[in-house]
Amino acid sequence: MSQIVSTSAKLLSSSVRKMGVRKVTHVIFDMDGLLLDTEPIYEGMVRQIAAIYGKPYPYDVRMRIMGTTEQLTAKIAVTELNLPISVEQFLDKFTELSLVNLGKADLHPGAARLVTHLKNHNIPICLATSSGEDMVKIKTARHMDVFTQFHHKVCGSTDPEVKFGKPAPDIFLVAASRFGDKPQPEDCLVFEDAPNGVKAARAAGMQVVMVPDSRVPQEMREGATQVLNSLEEFKPEDFGLPAF
Repeated sequence: MSQIVSTSAKLLSSSVRKMGVRKVTHVIFDMDGLLLDTEPIYEGMVRQIAAIYGKPYPYDVRMRIMGTTEQLTAKIAVTELNLPISVEQFLDKFTELSLVNLGKADLHPGAARLVTHLKNHNIPICLATSSGEDMVKIKTARHMDVFTQFHHKVCGSTDPEVKFGKPAPDIFLVAASRFGDKPQPEDCLVFEDAPNGVKAARAAGMQVVMVPDSRVPQEMREGATQVLNSLEEFKPEDFGLPAF
């Protein structure tokens, strides 16, 4: 497995932090919180379920949940929030709220531009999301002009080849293996917003651009190859990709 470049580089004053990078040929995108602004919706749903039982939803628990599969989200929430329900009961409530709320998510700034740019320049791109296939259909229904551009989609919560969710590397290794030319991990660039996703990409031997929530602390950003405030800041030429 390729070694990710050193995390000792300092934060640049320009708001974009870069580490030494290498050229890539394929790009893998996370979805929730990265392309789609779903994280506030997810946070609200978990908070709503917790409130039913008089429980708070602390930020440290949210950080543990962010980027995980639906099953692991439920397990962490029930355990860490000490909810008096089973994981299955949490999932039932979570799914019910998801069907009502997740179709409302907007695209993050720069998402459509970047995906379309890479597609137009024949860069192989795919989606690797912890969400299940049914949830992906709900969340992307309003944005099919963007999400039909991917070569393939890996839905971690329902894909039988993804044995372990993020921060395990499974989802990104599966995603890379489904490109027609089967690139090596070091030839893939991952876009992520969540610390768990960054850990998964690093474990897969891939470089990773992180676009975190502003509240994610500095120490949880250190594993990323590059950290941006927005996808609008990304410069494809930094990784040997065609410039805008």
